[in-house]
Amino acid sequence: MTTRKPARDARLIGVGLDNEDGHIRVTQGKNFSLFMGSESTHEHMQELCIKLNEKLDRRGKSLDSLSPAELSDLIRESDPKR
Repeated sequence: MTTRKPARDARLIGVGLDNEDGHIRVTQGKNFSLFMGSESTHEHMQELCIKLNEKLDRRGKSLDSLSPAELSDLIRESDPKR
């Protein structure tokens, strides 16, 4: 009997901790779920995730195929505030 390694299901989770207006923000998309944050923080997290997914698509890669170092590099490249 062989044991199979479970399939990885990668997803980015973003939690903004600077929400002071009481508005509950939740956004889900391809490979990501974002929760809370101020309007600007939540928007920044959305832009980052969208750009990251665009880069993954252009490279023909999936989130679950990246090593932690590759993911870190892609996040830095995709950050709209850099």
